[in-house]
Order: sequence, then C-alpha cells, then structure tokens
Amino acid sequence: MGPLAKPYYTIDRERWKKLSILEQMGNIGTEAGRTLKLKREGEDFQAALIRALDLFDATVELLIISKSHRTREVLRARDQFLQALFISADPSIEVYFMQFAIAARLKR
Repeated sequence: MGPLAKPYYTIDRERWKKLSILEQMGNIGTEAGRTLKLKREGEDFQAALIRALDLFDATVELLIISKSHRTREVLRARDQFLQALFISADPSIEVYFMQFAIAARLKR
C-alpha cells in the first residue's frame, strides 16, 4: 500500500440503523470534530474523514429509505462539515453537532 492507501472503513449498517437520529448525528459530530481537530493540528486526518463520511452516508441512506424530511438537513450538515474542513475553517459546525450529542444523552 502507498502512503495514502489505507484499509477502507465502513460502519456496521445494521447496528447503525438501531440508533436514533440524535445518536447518529452525535456520533457523526464526534468523528467530524476529530477530523477538524486533526487538520488544525497539522496531523493526517484522512482516516477520520473517511469514517465521518461513511457515517453521514449511512444516515442519509436510512433517511432516504424512510423518506424522511431530515435528509436535506443531514446533507446540508455534510456540506457544511466539508466546507469547514477544506474552505472556511468555520467552527460553528462543531457547535451544531454538539447539540445532537447533548440531546441524545438527555434522552437516555
């Protein structure tokens, strides 16, 4: 494998679909935050980015199947995350995701 070639990560879709949307978004936020932190520190963030995008994709797949009105919001959050990572370094996306993590914990 070359320096950029790493084993592909994929989430267990069966376990993922058992989580609430709050838990899914909280987990996405954790991985998105990890990705942004690694980039800020000048570290290799490729593996974290792959995990974050896979989590986004798993959630979007479930939302499309269920014809949820939340699909657009999750796709917009994905777009904002990528903009924060590659274009603007806007930290507000991390605050957005933190709200889901807090809400998921409060619902337990």
